[in-house]
Amino acid sequence: MAAAVNQEYLAMEHSVRSRVLPMLTDLYQFTMAYSYWRSGRHNEHAVFELFFRDNPFSGGFSLFAGLTDCLLFLRNFRFSEQDVEYLQTVLPPHTDPAFFSFLETLDCSGVSISSVPEGTAVFARVPLLEVSGPLAVVQLLETSLLCLVNYASLVCSNAARFRLAAGSKLKLMELGLRRAQGPDGGLSASRYSHIGGFDTTSNVMAGRLFGVPVSGTMAHSYVTSFSSLEEVWPRVMMPSGGGEKVDFVTLTIGWLRRVCDLLGVKAENVHEGELAAFLSFGVAYPQNFLTVIDTYSVKSSGLPCFCAVALALCELGYQPVGVRLDSGDLCQLSVEVRSVFAECSNHFGVEKFLSLIIIGSNGLSEQSLCDLNAKQSEIDMMGVGTHLVTCTHQPSLGCVYKLVEVSGQPKMKFSEDSEKTTLPGSKNVYRLLDSEGHPFLDLLSLSDEPPPAVGQSLQCYLLKHGNTSYCVTPHQVSSLRQNVFSSGQITLPLSSVAESRARAQNSILSLHPRHKCLKQPDTYVVAMSEKLYLLLCDVKAKNTTAGNFLCKQEGL
Repeated sequence: MAAAVNQEYLAMEHSVRSRVLPMLTDLYQFTMAYSYWRSGRHNEHAVFELFFRDNPFSGGFSLFAGLTDCLLFLRNFRFSEQDVEYLQTVLPPHTDPAFFSFLETLDCSGVSISSVPEGTAVFARVPLLEVSGPLAVVQLLETSLLCLVNYASLVCSNAARFRLAAGSKLKLMELGLRRAQGPDGGLSASRYSHIGGFDTTSNVMAGRLFGVPVSGTMAHSYVTSFSSLEEVWPRVMMPSGGGEKVDFVTLTIGWLRRVCDLLGVKAENVHEGELAAFLSFGVAYPQNFLTVIDTYSVKSSGLPCFCAVALALCELGYQPVGVRLDSGDLCQLSVEVRSVFAECSNHFGVEKFLSLIIIGSNGLSEQSLCDLNAKQSEIDMMGVGTHLVTCTHQPSLGCVYKLVEVSGQPKMKFSEDSEKTTLPGSKNVYRLLDSEGHPFLDLLSLSDEPPPAVGQSLQCYLLKHGNTSYCVTPHQVSSLRQNVFSSGQITLPLSSVAESRARAQNSILSLHPRHKCLKQPDTYVVAMSEKLYLLLCDVKAKNTTAGNFLCKQEGL
């Protein structure tokens, strides 16, 4: 097991090093870094925060994802000689050549990161990452870190919503690779959808790199590629327990006649090519026999053909798996298919038919899964692609990366839009829980403040509602962020995909139902400590007199 996990980490690091290089950034990061360097400010200690302003999909929460890739990126951050040579061609020609020598020396040995654990349920305005270090370096990290966190957290959150819509019993398979925004989008979707709650993926590379369980069925093209039973080869199979080989085609045709009689299906309506396809697949995978049955007609061909081949496999001692439905009224069809399975089991005395599974797919959305739960259905697993990986209802999470401190001095952004105003100073984040163990408030406090005390009344100020004063008494308090990177090294063990998935599911489970309902959830409370609120007021007050420097200049 340990060897498998180590292999996963090596694969992840190779993936990050090949995809996410320091040059994967915006040009203006280099022009700002140059200005810092030119003015001698490049080594000033700076603190940035990464957060999002609104919960995605009009929901009550998000899941934080992408941390592992961020840490691997930071550990390998360094500009190559070829990188610097290219930058010399795109930065203005009067750029001091010594700046390019400076870039060649940069790494993240002076950078520190504190972070929310990957897979944690998080809320708008709560800093997910705090990045501190030399001003020029932490400025250069902005775009890359945002790129690594934004989509990862968005699709992970989308997957969590699909999981909530589906309920805990229905299995979910992600199959969006062919609809994703490019290879990297598809790979990220498979990885983070699993963390968000999907059980399996069709993406083989995601299985290899990240250990996501891989599953699949067959395409309609496979079925339509067959026309005749003459194409079935080999025609014979050995029983699972050994013994003489059996003519599998003849055995299946015998079962098909009995199935057609039982179901009242006309034999002339059974498509020979479909039967040939199922026979060939059964010969290839007698223990993994799972077929798509709606290529021609579910009731008159696909289902009878499946049952015939499956009964033949059962007679030879094998356990068929089930069927996939990809069109029509999935709920109604699933009920009818389950009824046929039960009828075959009872009539032919084959108990294995009672454990066959039914998979549904066909442009499924979050709403489709909600509707499924409201209807009678016999579907065991749903395959979801387009609406999951493209995040149809919200294409971006909108994470931002904002400066909050330089050389120990608090900094904040003022804006015509109050929603874009930031909070000054380096901070800690604490999660307050009620008597039932549900989180009810995230508290932002300055980094030099003590944590809130359990059982003691606490005055804080809401981030929204005009910074209204608010008193709470926590029954439990947990620190939300951990120190994860320092002096160029990752300081905590990296979470595997399986570990992040477990954390995500536990974190969602801990939320109060009113915060995780899919429609019109209650707004989760995020608040400032009194000391942070007073700092905010002080910085705002000083900003109103910032123009006085002109008067001072005139008085010289």
